[in-house]
Amino acid sequence: MAITIAKAKSARGLLKQVQELSGVDVSKCYQCKKCTSGCPVSSLAKCPPSEMMRRLHLDMGEELLHSDILWMCVSCETCSARCPMGIDVAAVMDALRKLAVQRGAARPEGNVPLFNRAFLKTVEVFGRTYDMAMIAGYKLGSGKLLADTEKFPIMLKKRKIALLPPHGADRRTVRRIFKKTKHVAPPPSGVKNKAGQ
Repeated sequence: MAITIAKAKSARGLLKQVQELSGVDVSKCYQCKKCTSGCPVSSLAKCPPSEMMRRLHLDMGEELLHSDILWMCVSCETCSARCPMGIDVAAVMDALRKLAVQRGAARPEGNVPLFNRAFLKTVEVFGRTYDMAMIAGYKLGSGKLLADTEKFPIMLKKRKIALLPPHGADRRTVRRIFKKTKHVAPPPSGVKNKAGQ
């Protein structure tokens, strides 16, 4: 696939930010496309993982921050596992997602960021996922309070959803982790990620 490079769309500095956030040297990618061939959502995305890596290498930032693959990614890490160069493509994806949210470039269609916040909030508060609180947070945020209400009794009857929050999780430890990660600065340049890159 040919990529047209438009100078106006280049966002110098994004490549450096992504590399610092993820600890990944994007220049190691030689476009074998194994990440894309293993990705379960690549056929649905306009910009599959290999193209995302190439665009990032070319520092075509603004296009990437609005890319659908950022929000379609299911974080299965197949791309990272398949990479012959040991590139943590999933970490690059996470870094791009963080930057997209910080810059307000998250996809306007859909409520994926809202769902992510509701999910993480329940983990932070309860120490693990609690479906009722997550659904309530999502429904309140999306304004779709009565959507899918007919499914609730069925799910309750089949015990697919619990009314009471889960027990047994070390909530204090999880809260401490959330508190620490909210205030963590990105690693300085040259810091290697877990794969030693």
